[in-house]
Amino acid sequence: MCLIAFAWNAHPRWRLLLAGNRDEYHARPSTPLARWDDAPVIAGRDLEAGGTWLGVSPGGRCATVTNVRDPRDPQAGLSRGWLVTDFLRGEADATAHAQALREVAAQYRPFNLLTFDAHAAFYLGNRPGPRAQAVTPGLHGLSNADFNTPWPKTRLLMARLQAWLEQGDVEDFAPLFAALADERAALDGELPDTGIGLERERWLSSAFIRGADYGTRASTVVAIGHTGHGRIVERRFGPNGRPDGQVEMDW
Repeated sequence: MCLIAFAWNAHPRWRLLLAGNRDEYHARPSTPLARWDDAPVIAGRDLEAGGTWLGVSPGGRCATVTNVRDPRDPQAGLSRGWLVTDFLRGEADATAHAQALREVAAQYRPFNLLTFDAHAAFYLGNRPGPRAQAVTPGLHGLSNADFNTPWPKTRLLMARLQAWLEQGDVEDFAPLFAALADERAALDGELPDTGIGLERERWLSSAFIRGADYGTRASTVVAIGHTGHGRIVERRFGPNGRPDGQVEMDW
């Protein structure tokens, strides 16, 4: 997943409200959002490495991961997807998990990880070195740079999430999915320089990425109430943005 905006302990209805897009090569096999048979996890599944990019547990835990865009990095190490899976099926709370992960974070491919439980939330990363940061109540964003790095698409998604929180209908996720489907590219003067060239920076600057080989594979909204009950909705897409189904689950 390469774009996330979320509100943490900032709304009377939802403890966590998260909207995000997963961008990936279309040839990489994965399964739709479902309850896993072998773990207390609700998520899609990466069939290449076995983990997931975003998921929840019936107890109200949530985790999601992005990569770090740096063409100079060798991308060596353990699969990022296991970071999400291990947190969701583990017993350690978010604080203890963050402390333990710092000790082994360097073993994984470059990652940005968000973890949430009933009491705490953390951002964890391993570039340029292992670190853990408690998430404060409020609105935050993450893409393929550092936590809250103000890339144009991250700022825009955060603004649209803020507008949704203020408009009052907290059960209608359609405006959030519309924000995740936005294909407008950023102005050249606003683009980051991550070493991939101007044309690719332009292409990757929109919330929704349309491509034959690579692009947005899933748009997901997670809403977890203060009691721990919640809802997750996933819309899937094939090559060139072709709609490929929707799954909605409550717990």
